[in-house]
Amino acid sequence: MESWLLSGRVNLDDLAGQFRACTLPHGEWTHTAHLRVGTWHVHHFGADAALALLRTGIRRLNDFHGTPNTETGGYHETITVAYVRLIAEFLGTDQADGGLEARVDVLLASPLARPGVLSTFWTPALLFSSRARAEWVAPDLAPLALGRVVGREA
Repeated sequence: MESWLLSGRVNLDDLAGQFRACTLPHGEWTHTAHLRVGTWHVHHFGADAALALLRTGIRRLNDFHGTPNTETGGYHETITVAYVRLIAEFLGTDQADGGLEARVDVLLASPLARPGVLSTFWTPALLFSSRARAEWVAPDLAPLALGRVVGREA
């Protein structure tokens, strides 16, 4: 597993708690932290409820950090929905032993954790448009499916 994925890593429950309480430091709200927190939420609440909680939680944490949620920055609906759907699919297929933390480690070691993986499904122009930031926009390159990321055609 890439060392950057594990550096300074806190317990998953503690990380989720810091996220939910808006006490997670800005510098620790990384791509990996987003994936860990998202996976924790999907595991505990299911995809639909997790999405609602993450929408609110990410916006609140951004507000706490002074990051404006605008049409050009902050919360991004399409990215959040995409990752919740991919994480839910991953959790539905992953059979790792050792509990949720072990499953998150498997996810973080997979291609799903690579920054930029959503370019498998969206052109940058569409994914980073203000419309995609504000509302769910379907992929324009390929259907959203975990198999396209991990090498199994879905």
